[in-house]
Formats: sequence, C-alpha cells, structure tokens
Amino acid sequence: MQVQRSKIGYLVGGGLKENFRVRLTVSPQEIQEGAFVVIQSGDWNYYGIVVDIQLGATDPRFADEQSEVRYPPHIAKALHGQTLYANLEVLPNLMLEIGPEPGSPDYKDWKGMIDAGLKEPPRVLPVKNVPPHHAQVFLADQGDIAEIFGAPGEGGNFIVGYTREQNHPVCIDLEKFVQRSSGVFGATGTGKSFLTRVVLAGLIHYNKASVLVLDMHNEYGFDDVASDTKKPVIGLKSKFKSKVRVVGLGAGGTIRGQVPDFNLELSANDISTSDIETLTRELNLKETTPTTLNALYSSFRESWFSRFKAMNRDEVEVEDEKGKVKKVPHPDSVAAWANANGANQTAAEALHDKLRRLFSKPYIVEKPAADSVREIIQSLENGQHVILSFGEHESDLDYLLVSNLLTRKIRAAWEHKTNEFRSHGKAEPRQLIIVVEEAHKLLNREMASQTTFATIARELRKYYVTLLIVDQRPSQIYDEVISQLGTRISGWLGDEDDIHAVLSGLSGREALRGMLARLQPKEEVLLLGWGVPMPLPVRSRRYDDAFWKDLLGGNKRSKEENLKELGF
Repeated sequence: MQVQRSKIGYLVGGGLKENFRVRLTVSPQEIQEGAFVVIQSGDWNYYGIVVDIQLGATDPRFADEQSEVRYPPHIAKALHGQTLYANLEVLPNLMLEIGPEPGSPDYKDWKGMIDAGLKEPPRVLPVKNVPPHHAQVFLADQGDIAEIFGAPGEGGNFIVGYTREQNHPVCIDLEKFVQRSSGVFGATGTGKSFLTRVVLAGLIHYNKASVLVLDMHNEYGFDDVASDTKKPVIGLKSKFKSKVRVVGLGAGGTIRGQVPDFNLELSANDISTSDIETLTRELNLKETTPTTLNALYSSFRESWFSRFKAMNRDEVEVEDEKGKVKKVPHPDSVAAWANANGANQTAAEALHDKLRRLFSKPYIVEKPAADSVREIIQSLENGQHVILSFGEHESDLDYLLVSNLLTRKIRAAWEHKTNEFRSHGKAEPRQLIIVVEEAHKLLNREMASQTTFATIARELRKYYVTLLIVDQRPSQIYDEVISQLGTRISGWLGDEDDIHAVLSGLSGREALRGMLARLQPKEEVLLLGWGVPMPLPVRSRRYDDAFWKDLLGGNKRSKEENLKELGF
C-alpha cells in the first residue's frame, strides 16, 4: 500500500553543492526551518531538511504592489496564486532505493533479484545523485522517521525527542551512541542537565553501558528541585535503586541531606605528581614546579605528598665552631630537604605554600577506611552505575583533582582488562561512559594535554571507555577533543564561536549554523554527528512523570523483576 504523506511541493532546481530548491504548494506558514522532508522520484526516496524558506515573485512588481487592496478578494487571490510563490531550500542528506510500486510485475522482478542475491538489499546511502525536475516533495511521516532514525523499542533505539511539525518520535541508537564520545551542549538555562538525565536514564534502563557521573553540582543522584520552576526533579537513584550507587566525597559527607551508598576518600599515596601539574592554572603554579615535583618523587616515591605535607618552615638555632649562634633550617623543613636534594629552596617553599589548599582537604587521608576507588571500579565492572557527588566540595580545585585522579585509575583498569581480553581471552570489558560536567574546565587547550580526559576522547574508544561531555561553552573545549565527538546534542547557543565549535567537522555546517541559532531557548535541540543518520532539530523529551511511566512501564512489576532489582 502506498504511504499517504502530506505533499508540500515539487522540485524546481538546485544540486548537490547548492542544495535543492522546492516550490511550495502549501502556505509557507505551514513549514518550519528544520522540517524533515522526503523527495519521491521513481524507485528512490531522497531525505533532507529545510534550511531556508524564501518568498519570490514572477515579476517584482507583483510583490511590491498590494493587489489585495486594488482588486476584489477573489481576483487578488487568483493573482497571488499565479504570480507570488515561496521556495524551500533543502539540504539533501540521504537516499534510499524503494523499488517499483509494490504489487507490480516490476516489483516482483526487483524483489526476486534481491532474494536471489543478484542485487544488494536496499540500504540508506549518502546522496550521490539528484532527482529530476518536478519530483514530488512531502513532509516525512512516522514511517520515514522510523526508516532513518529507527523504530522506537527496536534494538537500542531510544526516543530522545519528537519532530516539531507532526510530533513523530525520533530515536538515537544507544548501541552506536556509546561507541564514541559524545556531547550535550547549550547555553545556560536551556535544559542541558534535564536532557542529560533523559539520556542517562535510557542508558541505564536498556543496560547499554556502565555510567560514571562526575556530578559537580549534586544534580543527578537524589531528588532535587528545579531552580527555575521550583518543581521537584526525580533523581536517578530514586528510580533505579540498586542499579545506581551514589558516592559522596569525603568521610561522613551527605548529599542534600541524604546519606550516600558509600564515601570516597583519597589516599595521599594515590596523588601523583602529574595530578598536581593538572592544577597549574588553578593553583597558579610556576614553571619550576615540575622540577620540584620530580625531586620530591625521587626522594620519597609514592609517599611524596604526605612527606611534603609533614615538612615545616621552622628554623633552629645552632652554635658554630666559634660559639656564635646562628639560625638554620629545621631538619624537617622544606628548606632542609631542598638543600639536601639539590632543589631550589625558594621554588620548593613556594610550592609548599600553594599546596596548602590541598593539604587541608578532608577527603585526602593517610589511610582511607576502605579502598573506595577500587569499590567504584568494581561497581562499574559489575554493571552498576556510579554518581560521584561532590557535596560541599564544589570548588574547581576539588573537581579537577578528584576527577582526574579517579579517571586515571579507571583508565588503567580498563586498559588492563582490555589487554587481558585480547591477549588471553578473558572476559570482555564492559562499555563505560564517563559523564563530565563543566567540561571546558578539564578539556580546555591548556589542560587537555595534561588530563586523562583528552586521552580518553582521542584513544580510549578501543578500550571500551568514552566520554559524555556536558557544557555551555563548547568553544572553550580543545578543538581536537571536539573533533572526536560522535553524537552531538545541542540546545540553543547564542555565541557564534560556540556554534562554530559544535558544528566543527560536520558537512553542511553553514546551512545548520542559522538553524542552531534559531532554536527555541528551551525544549528544542539539534541532533548531529555520527550517532544519528542525519542532522535534525527536534522537540526534546520532557523529564517528567510521563517520561518515567513510558520508560519503566508504570508501577506494575513482576516478582522476578523485583528480586532482580534487589540483587537476588
């Protein structure tokens, strides 16, 4: 049966390098920029999006003169129909062979060749040719959306939003999504955190990967209240119970008055000199710092941080050979260590001063009560999901140090597991996604070469680890990292540099630039990149009770499901 789509016009010109031009046969007010359209021509369908709507006239005089004022309404209407028109500019993206009319002899022959292996089965292809003049153009229907973006409920397809014109569901393939790093972008107040919660809920529910959320602002674990609407916001822990473990930073820490599953304490011996170097900008460290750190590590190896912290700045009085009293550095002082080890005393004392901000951190201890870093890694390996909430430790210094140290440990664990899997046939590592908020603080040009995160974005896909970066200033993220992102989901961005960053490396970015700038400030996003077959603006899914009911299927659960949720 032939699909009944809404016809909107016919093809009048254009090409692969200049887009297609479509003459509208409906009012231009019925079509929005970003509309998903299908151009139907013989055995092929061409899929594209509207990137511009232009008014035209057969003669400029008809556009300049108000004929509706000069002529009776019926004459003016007829005149408008003959002389005034609107054109769409359509960015072509994909083409699909659909074959002859079903039921016809030609269709039987075409299908027979495919079944016999004499012809490749139809598959979606990049646009390589153009349809002829006057090919019919339609608004895509639900079947077209499912053909290109996948049908809801099949495989790893997860509804992320709906088309703006006809409210058809649009999916992302979560299995593809997790295979490469991805990004959620948008100016402040555009709902990035809500959209990220939606995506994370899908990943957790469909069990496509383990998720580690570096939750700087304590938003994702427990229930919260929206800052703008003051309405309650359901936390991921509330819905997924034992699947999600909330970890608090520091012994005895609570998250918005709630007690986490366990707390993270860092062993002083786990802090490497490279962790300190990543804090260069935050601590305003000098060029001499790496030399001093290397000397400390040479002197004390893994215990360098504790030994350096224990040093004092005191002096003691001693008598020389002539009985004269003079002051010299205390044997346990920074100066005494520097003099004994060939380090610059001034540089060493300056570093000791700068590191006082870390020496006083309550979550850095000599002997943690438990190996909580290992417990986080084991939880992720076992298919659980971890939300690390920073609690009251919300400064950039806390975020940079803890995030980098923890991720460095995770990277080493996943590289080891991958090598064991490939070399010795042991268990395949579980796919892991690390969610990084305020990503520009860790992935800017100065920091990218020093942190573990840039290495993950560039190289760790082969080790089953990817990033999901969430940020309002993508232009401040190192361009080499942005270029590695597969799927990009972007809300409205007002800054031209941010728009350019989100679209970098994508074809047709000039046509998409205006579309991104003209999104509604809330609840509209542009899907881009490797994880989706073609760019498409959608009305994003709301994070509300209806979302949870649709995702989890209401409150009725079988006895087996309840036991599984409890870990039995």
